Amino acid sequence: MAHDKFTAEVLTPEGELFSDEVEMLSTRTQVGSIGILAHHQPLLASLDPTELRLYRSESDIVRLAQAEGYLQVTGDHALVLVEEAHAPEELDTADLERRLRDAERAAEQAQEGTEERERAQRDANRAQAFLEVAKGS
Repeated sequence: MAHDKFTAEVLTPEGELFSDEVEMLSTRTQVGSIGILAHHQPLLASLDPTELRLYRSESDIVRLAQAEGYLQVTGDHALVLVEEAHAPEELDTADLERRLRDAERAAEQAQEGTEERERAQRDANRAQAFLEVAKGS
């Protein structure tokens, strides 16, 4: 069953990563998972690291490992602004495992309630999410 399409864009500080018509976009906000279809109500949400899925059709799905950022939905347009995003095949699992270990170690060593600890925990969450995307979970 075909759905109405809308424009979706994915932007990082390095530039545009994706811009095309999609039937659905799915991601994770700070309050939970969300799926966006055409004609969605306006929305502004903070995003957590996860797998971003952009459905051009039921069988044509663009998958990206998405970092923290924002999702804005207005009219028939969705804008995903993230610190970084990568196709699963671009991810290096050995590097991500090292980044996860380093971030977990830094979080353990940092004092409770400090910006240093929060940054280390964000880095660990991102590395874990990217690892899951890389491994196809």
